[in-house]
Amino acid sequence: MKKITLLLLVFCFSFSSCEKDDICDANTPTTPRMVIKFFDINNPTVEKSVSNLKVIGEGMTDGVIFNASSSGESKFLANTSKISIPLKTNATTTTFSFTLNSGSTNTALVNTDVIKFNYTTNEVYVSRACGFKTLFEMSATTPFEHTDGPASDTKWMTVVQLQKTNINNENETHLSIFF
Repeated sequence: MKKITLLLLVFCFSFSSCEKDDICDANTPTTPRMVIKFFDINNPTVEKSVSNLKVIGEGMTDGVIFNASSSGESKFLANTSKISIPLKTNATTTTFSFTLNSGSTNTALVNTDVIKFNYTTNEVYVSRACGFKTLFEMSATTPFEHTDGPASDTKWMTVVQLQKTNINNENETHLSIFF
């Protein structure tokens, strides 16, 4: 009888120390990226794909990765009408250069514009496994500053419009660019 009781106690104590695993589910929303859509300036309701767009953050040597499965320079190039870029979570501004037709042998087609985003951050607790995520609120007075790139050519982005001041998820467009 003592052996059965001892076995039962060992069995009970072995399960009493078990805890739920602290693994953040891949479907849990984390810090959102800014979603940008591109539109045709001549027909503003029609989305327009960019050609070999390379987006480089200030202080970065490489660009934002759009094609993780590609190799070399092509992983940094976007050929689509919608991109998502990360904002800095430890700052109140993030600056990106947007180069259209990056890598083209015809240098007249390569054009760079710069956008500096101004915002405040708010950390929100998600869970013990996932930690915190950062939400962004664009500045009410000057949410962004759009300038021409270093080549002093004309801006390829004709109109830049903020669609959402709060960046809480990646299910909506935050910025529209017409070119």
